Amino acid sequence: MGTARKISTKPTILEYLLKEGRATALQLAEVLEITPQAIRRHLKDLETEALIEYDTVRASEEVESSSMGRPQHYYRLSRKGRDRFPNNHGEFAVSLLDTLAEIAGREQVGSILQKQWQRKAQVYRDRLARGTVQERVAALVEMRKEEGYMAEWYAIESEGNDSVRFMLAEHHCAISDVAESFPTVCGHELKMFSELFEDCLVERTHWIIDGEHRCGYLIAPMEVRVEEPS
Repeated sequence: MGTARKISTKPTILEYLLKEGRATALQLAEVLEITPQAIRRHLKDLETEALIEYDTVRASEEVESSSMGRPQHYYRLSRKGRDRFPNNHGEFAVSLLDTLAEIAGREQVGSILQKQWQRKAQVYRDRLARGTVQERVAALVEMRKEEGYMAEWYAIESEGNDSVRFMLAEHHCAISDVAESFPTVCGHELKMFSELFEDCLVERTHWIIDGEHRCGYLIAPMEVRVEEPS
């Protein structure tokens, strides 16, 4: 039992930081149900491997902190740590698009990417078919998981009525390398989601390219006014 825990701890830490963005050693120890001393050893190893980094925050700057004024280390994934997770496109796709841009120009590459997302949207529409908004969101999440995204969804109930909105969160982008060099693909993605849910308002609430730890899309039936969740 002890050996199995040891083998799985470091990948679990990386997955947790990918999903949550950052965490202290004590938070990780509670989640993984191991001692703070053990978690710090794992964090030291991951730091040595350059898979994680940390920011130092004083207690007065962080309401959660309970260390009586002592600085807290908040750990997060490094770029190398993020690269440990599956990526279906990577450097080859970026190199290919750069070559096309040199030959045909970036505007033409933009048109090609737009056409590609239109084709992808059609594939999604064929597979999603019809159903309730919740059923379609759940089906879309499963499709995104198949493509290498760490996706999940959850419902947001509105106070005072029975209306429900849905948050689609993607903690890992399968085309992050492409998006960094050609961020217009993110606009195509948002447009694609809007077309898939024509009976809803779709708004991007979080964006990895802006330095956030996930991409988030709020999907709300038309009768519900879109508000970014707190």
